[in-house]
Amino acid sequence: MLFGLFDRVTSAPQLKSSLDRSVERSRSIADRVSKATLQNSDGFALEASRGNTQAGINPVNVEDEMVALADEQLRFLATSRLLEKTYASLRNAIKGGGAS
Repeated sequence: MLFGLFDRVTSAPQLKSSLDRSVERSRSIADRVSKATLQNSDGFALEASRGNTQAGINPVNVEDEMVALADEQLRFLATSRLLEKTYASLRNAIKGGGAS
């Protein structure tokens, strides 16, 4: 019953889903960076033969990926602060705090 109320009066569900998407984007960026730094598709795989390297097929620009990761971290931080303020205002409304 209360969850439907939260969905109608706050932007918490959208902010939470935005945080989830941000985490997924950060994981994919980290995965691409780790694969680029290992120069292998998987850290646990055997080293590829010299004649069949995959590094030249899809090169990863580590600097661009790190910039994207920093941008994603800033977005995550801003979204988490917005969600924190949303919960604080909802908590204040439930407690009956008046307008100051």
